[in-house]
Order: sequence, then C-alpha cells, then structure tokens
Amino acid sequence: MATITIRNLDDQTKARLRIRAAHHKRSMEEEARSILRAALANEQKGTGNLAMAIRDRFEPLGGVDLQLPEREPMRAPPKPGR
Repeated sequence: MATITIRNLDDQTKARLRIRAAHHKRSMEEEARSILRAALANEQKGTGNLAMAIRDRFEPLGGVDLQLPEREPMRAPPKPGR
C-alpha cells in the first residue's frame, strides 16, 4: 500500500472532511480514500477512437450540413520509367 501526504490543505476543507467523515462514521483518512476511489471510478476511459470521441463531444451542440464537392475520377498512375 502507498502513502501520500496532502500539504497546504486549507482549514475549511479539512473541517468539511472531518464533518463528512463523522457523518459516515469513518476516520478522515478513510473518508479521503473513499472520495478518491469514487472520483477515479467515475473517470471516463478513452474510447480509442478519436473520431467518435470528437463526435460524442460535439453532437449535443447540433450538426452542420457541409456541401461536399463532387469527386473527379481517379487519374491513371504514372507509367514506369518517367
């Protein structure tokens, strides 16, 4: 098991942690562990698909209809030796 130290924790945050721990009948240390576990469990995992991640992020904002130009036929490949 690892150990961490949290420095420069303001008095108000420490007091709120103490009160929250008391409400849950836990030590402040166990309450802090519980908060960290919950926060990290809710973290979204990457989809691995950048296009889908971008789409998911912007889909609620609405779509844009783009006018795509017509494609031309593919050119013939260059001849060898030229």
